[in-house]
Amino acid sequence: GNGYRLEIFQRYQWPGKLQLRGEVAKAEANAAGRDVDNAREQLIESARDAFYDYYLTYRALEVNAEALRLLKGVRENIAIRYKNNLALQQDLFQADVEIGRLRERDILLERQQQVAVARIDTLLHLPPSLPLPPPPKAIPVEGELPDPQALLAQALNQRLDLLKLADQIKAAQAAVKLAYKEYYPDFDAMAAYDAFWDNPLQRPQVAMRVNLPVRLAKRRGAVAEAEARLAELKAQYARQTDQTGFEVQQAYEQWRESKRTVELFDEEVLPAARKNVDAAKLNYAAGLIPFLTLIEAQRSVVSLQDRYYEATADFFRRRTALQRSLSGTPATSPIPMPAGRPGPGQPGYPTGMGIGAR
Repeated sequence: GNGYRLEIFQRYQWPGKLQLRGEVAKAEANAAGRDVDNAREQLIESARDAFYDYYLTYRALEVNAEALRLLKGVRENIAIRYKNNLALQQDLFQADVEIGRLRERDILLERQQQVAVARIDTLLHLPPSLPLPPPPKAIPVEGELPDPQALLAQALNQRLDLLKLADQIKAAQAAVKLAYKEYYPDFDAMAAYDAFWDNPLQRPQVAMRVNLPVRLAKRRGAVAEAEARLAELKAQYARQTDQTGFEVQQAYEQWRESKRTVELFDEEVLPAARKNVDAAKLNYAAGLIPFLTLIEAQRSVVSLQDRYYEATADFFRRRTALQRSLSGTPATSPIPMPAGRPGPGQPGYPTGMGIGAR
């Protein structure tokens, strides 16, 4: 009735096993840390895009307000000319219609501006309706484009998704070595006190235990699984490396396109459009052209100014996308479709497929 047994033991693994387990844990921790860094980069990208949306809507409202002011002045001039039988009543109606179109556009732009403000406030953890200070009048588009090959080399060295895969590959390589180590036994150093023995000298006990790794099928399966995981990660790394090259080149070409577009509008298109409006005003006052031609010229300059500011915002958005492609997967990373496959909106495109939001 007074018998009992106390036993303690410490397991000692085959040399190298603990070190390999530590390598696996460290590499997996590093890979998880890449996700934190990637979330930070996504936040920076979202903040920049939100600012450029805010800048674009602010400038578009200014363009629309200026066009509305000029059109009201033209309308007053037409009213005076109509009283003097120098203009048609239809010109007055046409001016009123155009003023109404600009006011409708103003309502649309105000809604877009409030959405842009709400997006920035949300990123700042502020109430979504909190007013923001106005953006700068102009954001200069300047500087030389970098070498795309240098950008690709930079991306291959610092992309977070590639670094994460590299960490996962390190963990998988250590896991393969650890799976082979499981063929070797572990040891237990044991100390016990057994009160069931009548002889007190026999009650204290020490022993060494060893397991026998004779279940070879289980260990072969573990090795095969670890090697397959390693091969899968290496294939993913190779594929992501190719994808990185595509994303960097695509982002670079889009950025280059925006820069050339802004320069074209700034140096050629907008000056010509403004001269066209000035000439149309003079010709209409002289009775050489109908009022509709003047309206079309005015519409054209408003549209081209909008496109200019859109191209400016796109220049910085695409620069952000290029910077993002150097550090991680951009918000939109399209993969080129195989030849002959219909794209979104084209006949034969599967309507049930999900399309990522931009």
